[in-house]
Amino acid sequence: MDVVLVTGSAGLIGSEAARFFCGHGSLVAGIDNDMRGKLFGANASTAWNKARLIDAFPESYVHYDIDIRDADAVRRVFGEYGSDIKLVIHAAAQPSHDWAAKDPFMDFTINANGTLVLLESARQVCPEVAFIFCSTNKVYGDRPNSLPLEEHDLRWEIAESHAFYRGIDERMSIDDCKHSLFGASKVAADILVQEYGRYFGMRTAVFRGGCLTGPSHSGTQLHGFLSYLMKCTMTGEPYSVFGYKGKQVRDNIHSHDLVQAFYHFYDSPRIAQVYNIGGGRFNNCSMLEAIKLCEEISGKKLDWRYEETNRIGDHIWWISDNTKFKAHYPGWELKYSLQDILEQIFATNAARWT
Repeated sequence: MDVVLVTGSAGLIGSEAARFFCGHGSLVAGIDNDMRGKLFGANASTAWNKARLIDAFPESYVHYDIDIRDADAVRRVFGEYGSDIKLVIHAAAQPSHDWAAKDPFMDFTINANGTLVLLESARQVCPEVAFIFCSTNKVYGDRPNSLPLEEHDLRWEIAESHAFYRGIDERMSIDDCKHSLFGASKVAADILVQEYGRYFGMRTAVFRGGCLTGPSHSGTQLHGFLSYLMKCTMTGEPYSVFGYKGKQVRDNIHSHDLVQAFYHFYDSPRIAQVYNIGGGRFNNCSMLEAIKLCEEISGKKLDWRYEETNRIGDHIWWISDNTKFKAHYPGWELKYSLQDILEQIFATNAARWT
């Protein structure tokens, strides 16, 4: 049986990937030590999602409660399956640029050192594997904020005549800008994954995501934009909007659509590829637009307040251009709209949150 190794397997993307590949007849080895709960508190714990996976796939999902920085423990998992490992999806991370400033060492060792441990284990044990890394658009730092944006009633926008109107592609430089410490640690991991492809000929892919979202997200104030926004709307918990008049724009991609992209790469892998991936022009919203939609779906008013100071390294406007990935894998399509995503988040978590 083919084995798919997934890190962060109880998180949003990891659990979606685990469900997908279990459903397609693979054995999934999931690595997750609930670091999210340790970083962001009990409300952000992914233990509930881990339990769902174990219950749903008792024969095809095997869980390993280990830290990706523990090279010996990770190597033992790789050694247990050897060349049967056909795909690695690395979705474990310290994901918040706000949190990274609290403990830069912890942030860097999780994001950069942990990625190196996984790459080297794969190279030594199963070098023919397809290796997918969940990177981030934060590797571009605040460079997108230099774009000539126009202020509209509810959002910042870019002129239709601009080269990036369709979205930002992989040609944007990552140099000479402020990244946040989180952005820096993800850049290090991002480059490592590329280099293992170019230097060792491994079939690696970096997916630089916009806002990754879906009903399995354990949203918290420091990470998980749409999930946490809907949670606050449903529960009455106060929500803070940081800077840019609440008109900052994000594109949003459902975890299912992202995992479908992973599957296309796995089915026909390439060496050292970098893809910007997100909701693109199909699926994007400003903060003000998202608040309005959450209120409409939940039937409740959000208790929100505005703080003038924006988050360090935050983007005013980000829409991903998926053109490169679509050119490589023309069979891939986005399925879930923003409305679909928020309705799913609401319906799936109604009992748990209220």
